[in-house]
Amino acid sequence: MAAQDKNNKDIFEYLLRLADDRLIIGHRLSEWCGHGPIVEEDIALANIALDCIGQATNLLKLAGEVEGEGRGEDDLAYFREAIDFRNLIMAELPKGDFAFTIARQFLYSAYSYLLLPKLAESKYEPLAAQAAKGLKENQYHLRHSSEWILRLGDGTQESHQRVQTALDDLWMYTGEMFEHDDLEQQLVKEGITVKSVELKPEWKKMVSDIISQATLKLPASDIYMMSGGRRGRHSEHLGHLLSEMQILARSFPDAKW
Repeated sequence: MAAQDKNNKDIFEYLLRLADDRLIIGHRLSEWCGHGPIVEEDIALANIALDCIGQATNLLKLAGEVEGEGRGEDDLAYFREAIDFRNLIMAELPKGDFAFTIARQFLYSAYSYLLLPKLAESKYEPLAAQAAKGLKENQYHLRHSSEWILRLGDGTQESHQRVQTALDDLWMYTGEMFEHDDLEQQLVKEGITVKSVELKPEWKKMVSDIISQATLKLPASDIYMMSGGRRGRHSEHLGHLLSEMQILARSFPDAKW
């Protein structure tokens, strides 16, 4: 494989990771449309979902251009199988109750809050531009979810217990955000991305501060961490999600909207 082809393949794979996280978590957030606990929050979650899916669309379009095989953002979103998706396992978990959705968004938004400014300095200019565009949106996502963590944690006995349970259940999936594999290592050498593992101390401090303010407890850090999403090894939940998300495009593949 020529050096340029190998470089394009690595960038394509990395762009899928970024895009698929946002596409899948955006879909999970969209499931709250019409089911939010209050009207204002119903709209807020729908808007965050649109932000995530919009970011995913731009990243998938860029990935298709890098791949150079004629696939666009819709092809990559709707005509890949589960094994071809590179999202975090945490993103595909069922939406659960409101506390679970908020806790997941908080943990992921804190990670993105630290990652995107680094990507905005990437030597790969198209990626830097996309990261810079997503910064303000992600700042809102983090602020919104943080405020809800505080409200739920320091609220009623039931809200406190629900969000604590959500954090405990989600914690085993957070380690995957900071895995440093061969692909990332190569792209770090080229100045395209950063070592995810180097973001972990600041992420943990940020998360710990909010959790403490919310009178919640930080889950144990020595538990087994789930892994595999970056390599296409997913839970059964992704298959069910994709069957719902992709059915219209696959039923009418030649339709023009």
